[in-house]
Amino acid sequence: MSVDFLHWLPAYLALGVAGGFAAGLLGIGGGMLFVPLLTWLFEAQGFARASLVHMALGTSLAIIVFTSISSARTHHAKGNVDWSIVRGIAPGILLGGLVGGWLAKQLSTTALAMLFAVFVSYSALQMFLNAKPKPSRQLPGALGLAGVGTAISALSQLVGAGGGFLSVPFMTWCNVNMHRAVGTSAALGLPIAIMGAVMFFIGGRGTVDLPAGSLGFIYLPAFLGVLIPGVLMAPVGARLAARLPVATLKRVFAAFLFVLAAKMLHSAWLT
Repeated sequence: MSVDFLHWLPAYLALGVAGGFAAGLLGIGGGMLFVPLLTWLFEAQGFARASLVHMALGTSLAIIVFTSISSARTHHAKGNVDWSIVRGIAPGILLGGLVGGWLAKQLSTTALAMLFAVFVSYSALQMFLNAKPKPSRQLPGALGLAGVGTAISALSQLVGAGGGFLSVPFMTWCNVNMHRAVGTSAALGLPIAIMGAVMFFIGGRGTVDLPAGSLGFIYLPAFLGVLIPGVLMAPVGARLAARLPVATLKRVFAAFLFVLAAKMLHSAWLT
């Protein structure tokens, strides 16, 4: 373990605590917090600017594989995961992961940062406005759910998240209870994150100027530093989510996403 890693370890541990809690509370896998702050930490360590966001995305998705397991187990135990929705969306996740992973490799750090900010801002606005779905609106059929899964998975690869920033608003728009939408989103985050981590591992192989300790675009020291507190804190957030009123949960979700979108826009302007 290098001296440099020990110097940055407290920051990684703090990020794991905050991200794991957010994963359980909001059903977002933690990526909306991991990506902008990992980008900032990697920049502060002097990593190559051309790969900053790619590394943040890949590392975030690798972490989310494990935080999603922890969060989804807690939500499932409370009966807040709709496995019929998970089964309907899952077929589209593979295709979306391939498309999103390929696109992420082609885009620059600035373009990825801008995409992150745009999609997160859109999600935050939808939640902030608290638009009421039509009482008759229902989830689409099998083909429609697979299409939704493809879109959510592809966009998740581009923003390094478990898909909750899209899947939670989509499910609430279709009259799924907010607590159930958050729990189901946590379960969906696992296959999305696995696909993303694999794609960023493959996509980063052979890339020059990556720091020591990298597996493709996954930076192992950050992965290990964030992972353990993240997994421990995800159930804490999930237990709190089950007790919070729906309106409060939506406001927390929206405020959280607005702040992170602004942070990523700032990063985009500097790159």
